Amino acid sequence: MFTKRQTIAPASGILILFCSLFACLSSCGGRKDVPDVSGVAVHPVQVERFDTAWFAMDSDHIAQGLYRVSREYPWFVGDFVTNILGAGPLADTNRVAFAASREFLVSYRPVEDSIRIKYRDMAWLGKELTQAFRFVKYYFPHYPLPAHVVAYVGPFDGPGVAITPSALAIGLQLYAGQHSSFYTLGKGQDDFPAYIARRFEPAYIPAGCLSVIAEDLFPDSSDNKSLIEQMIGKGRYWWLVDKFLPGTADSIKTGYTQDQLEWCKANEGLIWNYFLQNTDLFTVDPDLIKNYIGESPKTLGMPDASPGNIGPWVGWQIVKKYVNSHDGITPEQVMRLPARKILEESKYKPK
Repeated sequence: MFTKRQTIAPASGILILFCSLFACLSSCGGRKDVPDVSGVAVHPVQVERFDTAWFAMDSDHIAQGLYRVSREYPWFVGDFVTNILGAGPLADTNRVAFAASREFLVSYRPVEDSIRIKYRDMAWLGKELTQAFRFVKYYFPHYPLPAHVVAYVGPFDGPGVAITPSALAIGLQLYAGQHSSFYTLGKGQDDFPAYIARRFEPAYIPAGCLSVIAEDLFPDSSDNKSLIEQMIGKGRYWWLVDKFLPGTADSIKTGYTQDQLEWCKANEGLIWNYFLQNTDLFTVDPDLIKNYIGESPKTLGMPDASPGNIGPWVGWQIVKKYVNSHDGITPEQVMRLPARKILEESKYKPK
């Protein structure tokens, strides 16, 4: 029988802050698998504010504004207008792009006004990404880190984080705070239920950035493969992000609540037994696979305390079991191994 979710007694704000700091320090400093990257040279990250430059435009003089922004951000404005706004290539003769840019500028100005207050200073993010980039360079010295890290405000159906040819781009419209009215009223209300919107907080930005870098390093090829291969394939990304952000809480990396994460840990053996008894691990039926991989408030067939998207968590545990029994294996090797080899050689049998 699955163990019930543990409840935690309320604590004062100071105690919560102290415990969070202690957990972060413990998770990184106490781990033997965290290398010293202090000597790894990377350029300090400065988050460039495309959002501020864009919304400084005058909607009555959009052509002049676009020209100014194009001179300031020549490496990003085209990707923003063409791919994020979906307005086609930005060119002097493309009146559709001008009209779409003006419409977005006017309709999303209230979003920008709110986000500008929340993100007055993003130096904290620059520091976190600088340290994470040291880990990326330590493990993958030949990987070309993004030349720019840029913050923008885009449509709610746009990406939270994306990599362009020149930049790591962060869509702040998806990090306005879980209680933002933008996720409950008007725009976005049909797209973001509470269990997703709760992750639209600043603390989730670094994990989102490093997840995108992990997939840029190793493009996902697990689609159309069996359930267990997708579980391991997607769990392997969590394992790699953990290598890049060793001091970040697992709840941030997985997107689970802390209660859901504790429930998974307490019931690991029962979760695996559930898969063995109630699923075909080698099914390729997408309708069955989506029960265990993808966004949902809980896992179908499991207690309400369970998280959705539980498949990658099980895959992550299998990868960790494999790595722990293969001394000296590198992240590059782990990410390139066939998922079935990892499953077979991990001898994963949690109690």
